[in-house]
Amino acid sequence: MNDDLLELQTQLSYQDDSVQQLNEVVTRQQGELDNLRREVELLKQQLQLLIASQSEAAEDEVPPPHY
Repeated sequence: MNDDLLELQTQLSYQDDSVQQLNEVVTRQQGELDNLRREVELLKQQLQLLIASQSEAAEDEVPPPHY
């Protein structure tokens, strides 16, 4: 009986360690996802500004005199 109890306690200890390690991985990955979302949002804003500035530059072009 004591051996069975000791075995269960050992397994529980290993499982607790595994759960803690998995929690650390998930927490780190969530932080990385948050950072990537911010970077994507920043890139989207920069792309929109670039497209807008190119549109304005194209509108400001004067056609050559022979038109």
